[in-house]
Formats: sequence, structure tokens, C-alpha cells
Amino acid sequence: MSTTPTQEAVLAAADAIIDAFRATDTEAYFAGFAPDASFIFHPEPARLDSRAEYEALWAGWVAAGWRVTSCASTDRLVQVFPGGAVFSHTVATSVDSADGPASYVERESIVFTVGDEGSLIAVHEHLSAPTTDAEASA
Repeated sequence: MSTTPTQEAVLAAADAIIDAFRATDTEAYFAGFAPDASFIFHPEPARLDSRAEYEALWAGWVAAGWRVTSCASTDRLVQVFPGGAVFSHTVATSVDSADGPASYVERESIVFTVGDEGSLIAVHEHLSAPTTDAEASA
């Protein structure tokens, strides 16, 4: 029988990923994702089919001077089911890069699975296009 995670456990797993992203902490950030996790990011031309593909993309960003300067999670929803959960939220992110600072508001979903020892690991992340100003203030 599959374990159904608690809402608190899902929020803790999501917050660990968000906090590591906010700190541009590569090791801690990717520790939250399974090796076979997939990623869909609206600016990218194709789905990333593994954590290694995303890590390579991230490494290029960091090498070019990219870093996160702030990240705030709001409008959070946790949906649990036997063996996993879906976490969705609105995320306001600011970054600095060689092109200068940028800020945007997006919607994101992270799918978690329960590991053998009961821990949660992300197996999929989907980032939707930035919202309009009207949507962000709603």
C-alpha cells in the first residue's frame, strides 16, 4: 500500500526546493529532484527529460553570471494522493544576469513521489508563462 504524504511534508519538500533556488544553491536545489525528473519551462524549446539536462542548462546560466536575487511563493495548493502529491503556487522571482536584473511572476507545479524511506522527491516541474500584471495583483 502506498503512503499518502501529509500536507506539511509536501510543503517542507517544496520549501526546501524554493529556498535552495532563492539562494542559487545548486547542490541543495538539485537534491530535491529525482535523477529521472522531467522539466517543462516555457522559455525552453523542449522538455528536459532528466535532472542532468536541467543541471547542464543551470550550469550555463550560472557560468554566464545568472543568479536568483529573490523568490516568493504565494497562492500555494497541496494535493496529496497515495504515493505522492502535487504542489502548485505562484512564484515571483528576481534574477541578475549579464543582461541585468529581471523580475517576473509565473505559475509552477511540482509533482512529488514518496521514496522508499518515506521522503518526498520531485519527479516533475512545470513552469507556466509569466502572468499579466492584472493576474499578478488578483
